[in-house]
Amino acid sequence: MTTDDHLADCRARLAFDLLSNTWNPVLIWVLRSGPRRPRELRERIGGISPKVLTETLRRLESNGLVARHAYDEAPPRVEYELTALGRTLLGPIDAFGAWAFEHGDEVMAAQERTGGGADPVPSRPRLGPGRREAVETAGVRRGPAG
Repeated sequence: MTTDDHLADCRARLAFDLLSNTWNPVLIWVLRSGPRRPRELRERIGGISPKVLTETLRRLESNGLVARHAYDEAPPRVEYELTALGRTLLGPIDAFGAWAFEHGDEVMAAQERTGGGADPVPSRPRLGPGRREAVETAGVRRGPAG
């Protein structure tokens, strides 16, 4: 590593930014099984508003991780699916979810010990019940490997 490794335009920060958004990894994980319509995504995930879903899908599309397919039908139909590039994030998201499953209770206990774990970046939720539900909804919760 050099001293330039954490500049705003470095690739590591780009990757962390992609995964640090609350909904990016959740949507990527849900799309792993194939194309889905927005309504299906909202039902599968839960807790995401149509506006936030649209913003997240647009962000993922602009980063080349998701492809949007609009069909000229009545009524109109739109589906989203992972691109090849988006599929490359499934491994890291799975690993991060496994880490959260294994260590989430420890993080929450530390937050409780320190008075709620004031987050230095207020726009990012700390790992709490809602965050745990998002991780579990995304399908990354699992028991011990067997």
